[in-house]
Amino acid sequence: MPKYLVIVESPAKEKTISKILGKDFTVKSSYGHIRDLPKSKIGIDIEDNFAPTYTNIPKAKKLISDLKKAAESSDKIYLATDFDREGEAIAWHLKEALQLTDSKISRITFHEITSEAILDAVKRPRGLDMGLVNSQQTRRILDRLVGYKLSPLLWKKIKVGLSAGRVQSVAVMIICSREEEIKNFVPVEYWSIEAELSKLEKNAIPFKAQIFSKNNIKFDRLAIQNKEQADNILKELEGTKYIVKSIDTKQRKRSPYPPYTTSTMQQDASRRLGFSASKTMSVAQKLYEGINIGSSVSTGLITYMRTDSLNIAKSVQNETLKFIESSYGNNFLPKTPRIYKAKTKGAQEAHEAIRPTSPNKIPSKIKQYLSSDELKLYDLIWKRFLASQMSDAVYNTVTAEISAKDYLFKATGSTLIFEGFLKVYNIDDNEKEIKLPLLKNGEILNLLQIIPQQHFTEPPPCYNEASLIKALEEHGIGRPSTYAPTIKTILDRLYVRLDGKKFVPTNLGIVVNNVLKNHFGNIINVKFTAGVEEKLDDIAEDKVVWQNVLKDFYNPFEKDLEEAEKNLQRQKIQAQQSSEICPNCGKYMVIRDSKAGQFLGCSGYPECKTTLSLDKYGKVVAGSQETDMKCDKCGSPLIKKIGFRGKQYLSCKNYPECKTIYNIDKDGNKVIKPEPEHTNIKCEKCGAEMLKRVGKRGPFLTCSAFPKCRNLQWIKTSKPKKKKINVPMKISEKKTINK
Repeated sequence: MPKYLVIVESPAKEKTISKILGKDFTVKSSYGHIRDLPKSKIGIDIEDNFAPTYTNIPKAKKLISDLKKAAESSDKIYLATDFDREGEAIAWHLKEALQLTDSKISRITFHEITSEAILDAVKRPRGLDMGLVNSQQTRRILDRLVGYKLSPLLWKKIKVGLSAGRVQSVAVMIICSREEEIKNFVPVEYWSIEAELSKLEKNAIPFKAQIFSKNNIKFDRLAIQNKEQADNILKELEGTKYIVKSIDTKQRKRSPYPPYTTSTMQQDASRRLGFSASKTMSVAQKLYEGINIGSSVSTGLITYMRTDSLNIAKSVQNETLKFIESSYGNNFLPKTPRIYKAKTKGAQEAHEAIRPTSPNKIPSKIKQYLSSDELKLYDLIWKRFLASQMSDAVYNTVTAEISAKDYLFKATGSTLIFEGFLKVYNIDDNEKEIKLPLLKNGEILNLLQIIPQQHFTEPPPCYNEASLIKALEEHGIGRPSTYAPTIKTILDRLYVRLDGKKFVPTNLGIVVNNVLKNHFGNIINVKFTAGVEEKLDDIAEDKVVWQNVLKDFYNPFEKDLEEAEKNLQRQKIQAQQSSEICPNCGKYMVIRDSKAGQFLGCSGYPECKTTLSLDKYGKVVAGSQETDMKCDKCGSPLIKKIGFRGKQYLSCKNYPECKTIYNIDKDGNKVIKPEPEHTNIKCEKCGAEMLKRVGKRGPFLTCSAFPKCRNLQWIKTSKPKKKKINVPMKISEKKTINK
């Protein structure tokens, strides 16, 4: 029998796919990438047509050796990495690193991890798609060029440790632009006028009508600009009769939303569940890779979660329509099966939308097998998909026009008469039912009160995670796999911070953004970055030579670098003022950045050195508090303090004379670090005595002259061999066993 090797990306898939394929197949994981550009240098020969130099990732050394052995003993190798460009690139890197021949390998892909999908993929293998590989390779080289060329400039001109990225920089730019809009926004006053009316009968239900026009000239939202104009209208309306001029009754249909793409799933999970983009993708990954729901084999609950397509497999659509008919009735089926088309530029229409692998895997019936987060997200995906295949919701709407002298008021009512898809999926902006009383043409109404109300236009809102992802998608920046890591990067780099759920640029982010905008505006902008994505799509479709795309990018980029190196002055980052008052001197506190995160420092520094810790949401953490525990060195009381990112520790009250500090365990007790042991070993660097200490990773030697000498050596420890224990064999009364 021939032997087959299947290589997947994730170890979570190994067991599931192995059971599906059977004993003739060996399934192994590459644990993601096994090759990449080197970390120590740029790894791209710009003069040699941007030729990249790839190196095996150090931690994958043993893995590559194991995969080579498995490949050598196999007759056929299936590269089953993820169904996207990055997955295609990983498959190609596997071929190169394992030195596999084209005749021995086949590429297989699947949208879902189910028996049907896996077995069908094995029956339909293909070769590597070098268009997809080159597209991903071009993206990687572009990002490396920007990172390795721009970052040193930022270190030199702004601050050591900064980084710039082709997509992350544009994301910061979008947030900074919105912040400028908000700061420069000038509110405009306007007024609205409502009439509260009722029928002329006893216990009549009141309703409201909005002013709509005067002498057939329609009021726009800002038409009534101030109180004086509003008062003039009220005077003109004094003593007038309110008469029903016309009644218009009709039905209105509301169609369901399409099934999820990566972007819409992240947005909805943020709004409805409070999940970050990275958390959403992590939970979705588990649902995709497979969960044991009571059978012997784990099964994937959703299709591949990195997609911008809205396609649905015909077989699954038919299965879903049957499920809807049997569960809800024939009237919940649409007249014709729904087909959705992606509006996103360059959407991968060969992919599928995110959907449950089967509508019959009802969330309520498998909830005991899922964690809380898995159930929440799966329930959202299941309901959204099912609703996308259902009939419209139907409303009865009534519009009443009410005349008052030269003015016309309008009242609208809406009543849901058929739920349709709303039976399954409640929409956040679901309109409230507004019932109007039964009115007749020419009917005189009772005026209860006139309600004038002052308003001011509001600035555009700060971006939150959902709206930022939506903006990135609308501008064509990045792809489904890049939204979550982009947001994580700009937060980790302290270019933006979260104020509650809103993104606010830090002073560091503003300075970096201004530098990039002023000196690299040709390439670090929304239009150019979206254009690059279109060119990457062209490379994937073999319409463009990938090296030409890099040349078009690099030539102007190199000139901008030279100009910035000459003309850009050293930038100073101003501390950002907060609304907090210093508890010691009464001056305002300012937001400062450190390696551990952001904190508040007194604006009176260095005269006042007061600091306050901030949590990851930018909120002030509770202050110091004295405990009844004593310092082991000087006997003074210990103070419980909170450091950066909210981590608690104990510090001696006698600080700075006594600098003793202790960590705190889960019960609030101090954790005493053992004193270092003296040894007779001399330091190889300075000759001082080496001390033995114990850390999280085990024992090590450190120089007693620290911090002048930082020599450190780990002590290798061998794990004790397990002793064999002879267990007495139980002998059956009926049978004897010959040893």
